[in-house]
Amino acid sequence: MTQPVSSDCRPTPTIEDYLAVMYVMDRDGEEIVAARLAESLEVSAPTVTVTLKRMERDGWIAGEGRRGVRLTEAGLEAARSVIRRHMLTEWMLARMLHVPLSRIHDEAHAIEHSISDEIEARMRSNLDDPHTCPHGNPLPGYEAAAADWLPLTEALNGERGILRRIHETAEANPELMHFLEANQIFPGVQVQVVENLAVNQTVTLAIGERQVTLGFSIARYLFMEKN
Repeated sequence: MTQPVSSDCRPTPTIEDYLAVMYVMDRDGEEIVAARLAESLEVSAPTVTVTLKRMERDGWIAGEGRRGVRLTEAGLEAARSVIRRHMLTEWMLARMLHVPLSRIHDEAHAIEHSISDEIEARMRSNLDDPHTCPHGNPLPGYEAAAADWLPLTEALNGERGILRRIHETAEANPELMHFLEANQIFPGVQVQVVENLAVNQTVTLAIGERQVTLGFSIARYLFMEKN
């Protein structure tokens, strides 16, 4: 039988990592299954199975099995908390310490678990309660901020806009982030879709006088706001 979680009980860092990934998957309409968790968290399938059983025992998730899992209310609350702490830390690193966009995800991940609720509240206030992280992903409760942004894979030839978002899946990939940064592909930059070739699974962007061609495997994680 699942045990209720105390309101003042914070999960371990490992469990917080699982909850954050589950939250993003659920937010994006994905089924939460062990195979996807193992891929996202870069752990083995047996490790995921053991961890999910522990999480269900402790009341963070329910329904572990063939149909996937769902976050309980306690799990949702904990997931929102760690994601907020992560994103607020990213802003602190970017604004105050000028850490490059390609590095702030990993740096924030090393800090987020140790931030108290009091410090989180102060960060939120001092940073003017941002609705998105520096990569453009919405903080919990502000999903509407990104609702109208279009993945580049769905943009039409000739469409112009401002790149607004690099999805969490992409920002967690340091090699990809370094590539995007080197090619000046980051939130706030003006882009034009030169060619979207579904048959080749590529999108070619014009950024100023330059053109960059991206595979769909990357372009689907980049979102633009059309002009």
